Amino acid sequence: MEQPTAAPASEGNTSTDAPAAKGSGREDRPARGRSRERGDRGGNRRPRRGPRREERARPEYDQKIISIRRVTRVMAGGRRFSFSVAMVIGDKKGKVGVGIGKAGDTQLAIEKAMRNAKKNMITVPMNKHSQIAHDVHTKYASSEVMIMPAPGRGLVAGSSVRTVLELAGVKDVTAKIFSRSKNKLNNARAAVEALKQLQAN
Repeated sequence: MEQPTAAPASEGNTSTDAPAAKGSGREDRPARGRSRERGDRGGNRRPRRGPRREERARPEYDQKIISIRRVTRVMAGGRRFSFSVAMVIGDKKGKVGVGIGKAGDTQLAIEKAMRNAKKNMITVPMNKHSQIAHDVHTKYASSEVMIMPAPGRGLVAGSSVRTVLELAGVKDVTAKIFSRSKNKLNNARAAVEALKQLQAN
């Protein structure tokens, strides 16, 4: 009588267990692969772009602040502070103006200065090369300025006089400040008065 051996059962157990283990590993791999694919697709998505912003319209005149000061006014209830802004505007084609504005807020003072500069704008007579015809010399308050044509030298000037000539579009000139005044507003207004003499001649 033959006695059953345990070898076939163990072989069967090992044979059935091994595929199950392999199968479970195979099932896990595609799952990880799918998750990676989803992640790749999500990472490669391009962000949606909204409507393009309209480009800002270029202002009519170029502007530059030459001085900004905090001024104090003493009143019955105490001191009141405000800001004083001096500004030069121009189109670099012959038009230039100097203005001043005062307000409790800096932005409001800048707007006032710009409006004031537009009111005081002048036109500088120049030739086709943006050069002036002759020397001019003037004095405004404590500032004394002289502007001379200098062909081929470019714009040689300092302080706020240079700002006025640059925004007016004047080229090949030399400017000299004879006074010791450091007041940029007075220097700029002296330069404008000098350019007015060109207009008169």
